[in-house]
Amino acid sequence: MSTRVTISDVAKLAGVHPGTVSRALNKKTENQVNAGTVRRVRDAAKRLGYSPNSIARGLRTSSSMTVGVIIPDLTNPIFPPIVRGIDSYLLPRGYTTVVVNTDGSDANERKLFESLVQRQVDGFIFGTGHTGQSIVHEAYERGIRGVMVNRDSGGVPYPAVVGDDSQGIRASVEHLAQLGHRRLVHLEGPASFSTSRVRAASFLSSCAEYGLSGTVALCDSYSVDEGQRVMDAVLAEHSSQPTAVVAGNDLLALGVYHSLRMHGLRCPEDISVVGFNDMPFSGDFQPPMTTVRVPQTELGAESARLLLRQIEDADRSAVRVVLPVELIVRASTTRVHQA
Repeated sequence: MSTRVTISDVAKLAGVHPGTVSRALNKKTENQVNAGTVRRVRDAAKRLGYSPNSIARGLRTSSSMTVGVIIPDLTNPIFPPIVRGIDSYLLPRGYTTVVVNTDGSDANERKLFESLVQRQVDGFIFGTGHTGQSIVHEAYERGIRGVMVNRDSGGVPYPAVVGDDSQGIRASVEHLAQLGHRRLVHLEGPASFSTSRVRAASFLSSCAEYGLSGTVALCDSYSVDEGQRVMDAVLAEHSSQPTAVVAGNDLLALGVYHSLRMHGLRCPEDISVVGFNDMPFSGDFQPPMTTVRVPQTELGAESARLLLRQIEDADRSAVRVVLPVELIVRASTTRVHQA
């Protein structure tokens, strides 16, 4: 029967004190050890198949070494890369993520949140922020560590990591203006989400800046079906149809594609379409979608970094990190047709 490799075994093979091994294998303290010694310790640990005992470490620090990640909809393609980013930061530091999916339900969110609290997770990363009766407000009042990712939650002073939504929409409107478009429609996501409000406000201000006619159509959800439903209504209600659509996200934009086809219209020849997020396979749609690329993996990694800063340093500063976005121009936008 094999015995578990201990830190003393690694220290003996590397020719150092066990305390040096602990520091060398900890991302937070490795800079206290000579770089050559760090490499020697890690080589020894790899040869012996040693991994730090996170359970014992948790007992010493009164920590479960787990983090709860609450996601509103795992079928939305933006969230898996965010979760991957969270894991990429936490796993090398000995933490495990527990990911739960609320399906957009406040009741589910509360049940899942309380379950994770009972499991004594060390903190939460919330992807579910909105201005309604979100559990995030209560979590903050209870002194529970947390970070918002992708969107904030109505003034709750948790740290937040978001993309530069305003600049992404502005770049979209500027691109369409340069192509000669003058009548634009924005499909706004649910009004309770900070992402929706920021993007809609930027759309209107950008249209005013470039002298364009811009109208906003509110959607009840960020989904393909809702994008199609609202675009159907836009085409039915407007005597002069828009020449371009700026959608609140790629799923709404895909719904616009479906609506245009059902009405015998072509994208981009009749109506250009811009999405938001650059979800996987956006470049494979027909036509490939012009959209705003958000650094989703980086959003996750940065939110994990801020949470660990709370856990390890008791830092609850309400910092807001805004990561840059980029307009990716593909074939769903073109110069407006002049009759």
